[in-house]
Amino acid sequence: AVMSHAQMTQEERDALGMSEKLIRISCGLENAKDLIADLEQALAASQC
Repeated sequence: AVMSHAQMTQEERDALGMSEKLIRISCGLENAKDLIADLEQALAASQC
């Protein structure tokens, strides 16, 4: 959320409970199963 909320200070993000480990996901109108599969694939690849 650091990029999507760059206009906010770290203190403001902390006050809202937005940790540096927060991941913001923006989804469109894709099928839910496709989105879940894409996320699972991306998360698996990031753990290499």
